[in-house]
Amino acid sequence: LTRAAAYRMYKEDRMPANIKVEQVGRLLYVILPNTDRLKTIGYARVSSHDRKGQLKTQEERLWAYAGRNKIILDDVVSEVASGLNDNRKKLNALLSDSEVGYILVEHRERLARFGVNMIDAALKSRGGGVIVIDDAEIEDDLVRDMTDVLTSFCARLYGKRSARNRAERAMEAVR
Repeated sequence: LTRAAAYRMYKEDRMPANIKVEQVGRLLYVILPNTDRLKTIGYARVSSHDRKGQLKTQEERLWAYAGRNKIILDDVVSEVASGLNDNRKKLNALLSDSEVGYILVEHRERLARFGVNMIDAALKSRGGGVIVIDDAEIEDDLVRDMTDVLTSFCARLYGKRSARNRAERAMEAVR
């Protein structure tokens, strides 16, 4: 955009809505929109430390997918946490970072068991969204909801059992 073109567009009231113009005396200031792109971050998660080795393969698949599909992936964040836990430090940091626009995940469940659509809507409000590599999931919402509820109950049941088992192993180690 040359100075002459900007001046002509301003005088003819044809300036695009995303370009702001301020006139101070005889000077005309053209303020171009911020064209910085939103960051795309890959997110890999496993639910327990037993599966920590799977994080590396998830990360590699995220990088490979981004390369094949010409997606500029800025970073991959890995976390060991339950999909039911809504207080995950790394995911919350991603969501609160205004520069992050897209989150790339292998499966919806890697991001969260519940509320992925809300996360997607929040990212879409800043011009981004959730990118799911393998979206071959159950399309029927009722079936998906039932599966999620059953998964939640199973996680609570097995979570308590595994905590008890860990406590028993710790006691044996002390003896």
